[in-house]
This record gives sequence, structure tokens and C-alpha cells, in this order.
Amino acid sequence: MSNEDITLTAGTAELTVSPALGGRVSALRVDGRDLLRQGDRYGCFPMVPWCGRIRDGRFLDGAAVRQMPLNSPPHAIHGTARDGAWRTARTTADEAVITYDLVDPWPHPARVTQVIALTEDAVTLTAAVETYEDSFPAQIGWHPWFNRNLGGEDVQLDFTPAWQEERGDDHLPTGNRVDPKPGPWDDCFGMPDGVDVTLTWPGQLRLKVTSPEQWVVVYDEQEAAVCVEPQTGPPNGLNTLPRLVTPLEPLEATTTWSWTRL
Repeated sequence: MSNEDITLTAGTAELTVSPALGGRVSALRVDGRDLLRQGDRYGCFPMVPWCGRIRDGRFLDGAAVRQMPLNSPPHAIHGTARDGAWRTARTTADEAVITYDLVDPWPHPARVTQVIALTEDAVTLTAAVETYEDSFPAQIGWHPWFNRNLGGEDVQLDFTPAWQEERGDDHLPTGNRVDPKPGPWDDCFGMPDGVDVTLTWPGQLRLKVTSPEQWVVVYDEQEAAVCVEPQTGPPNGLNTLPRLVTPLEPLEATTTWSWTRL
């Protein structure tokens, strides 16, 4: 099938999927309000096959050291799938299934499948990385750019992480866990019972980002948007906390954004 934009609708919610733009959700409108920052780099893109930064772009893959392009020097950031054109597998009025085959510079053949499902008051994103050949470390995450302002007061963030990953001068976790510090953040947090972050636009909308995963990066250093990124491991996790994809066991992850009107 083609990789043209897909529009999903449910009630007053409308969502646009852009397979050609890295498989991202390029727009989410609720009651006519754009919840996601617009633009080719924004919306919400999947981070696959790694999340955040890999130190110096290098990771250990079995006994081999792999080098990824340094797209955020001196590191490699956010995977390769956001730079590729995905293909549409199937669509209905409120669900889209899109796929992406991992290719060079990623050293292992594998397929990523992403399911985007919309209801009147929620979006669920699910992704899987599957291989029929070699085993390899990988991560899955999502990088939504939520608009800081919907025309009223700025968004308020509320979450209670168990710890914050101490961030070194190179923006990567040092390996130490510290008590959560006040923002602004470009930081990874641990939530062992699952990611649960609430964004409130006062008087307008409350949106909860949840996931069974235990890691979330919160980035709110930009004026226009805030990012709440559930992921299967911390930044540099291909080195520090690898999750193996094997022919018998794919890597799977999911996140839900649910909203209520205020």
C-alpha cells in the first residue's frame, strides 16, 4: 500500500498518521485543538531501534562494536526509524497499522510494526520489533511534542517518579540514581509501577500519558512544547540495559494517552 497520510477519527478526536515522515503521528486534534506541535520534526515519532542518545554512537552487539551515525554529535540520537518512510499495512476509520524494515546503518534485518488506535477519549500506540535472523539489543519509545499552550494557560506537568537518572555533562545518565529534582528537565526518570504522567492545560484539558514501561524522559526546555517520552530503557540503554530481540521473542511496547475535558 502507499505511504500517504492517514486520518483517523473518533467522536471529536482526529488524528493524522504520516508514514512517509518516519511513521509519526503528525497531528492530534481534540475539539478542534491541536495537542501536538506541528512541523516535520514534531508531532510524535517512534524512537526505534534505540531511544535518546547512544554514547559516541557506539554500542556493544554481542562481541561486535557497532557505530551509528552521529546525528547529535558527539552522540547518535532517537534511532533510525524516524528518518525512514514507513508503509501502510492496513487502516480502518479509527486504527492504522504501519511497518518499517530496519536497514543500513542498523546492522540487523528486522521489521518494526506500529499500531495507532484512536477512541473518543484516548490514543493507544503499540510497537514491536521482530527478527527472523540474528538476535540484537534494541529499544522502543515515543517522542511526542505536546503544545505548551492551547490558547489559555501553559500546561502543568504532574508525575511522581521513584528516581531520576543523574545526568552527566554529556547529557547521558551516569548510572547513579538521585532524588527527583525540579525542572526544567531534559532527564530520564524511573517509574517502576509503569509510566504515569499527567499534563493539564487549566480550564481546557487533562491528558494522561501511561505505559507499562518503567522509563520516561521529560523534556520541557523549549518554549513551544513539552515532551513526555515513555521508553523501554534509559538513554544509552543499548549499552547499559540491553533488551534483546530474538527470533523467538520480539520487543514490544505500548503507551496510551487518555484525556478528559475540564
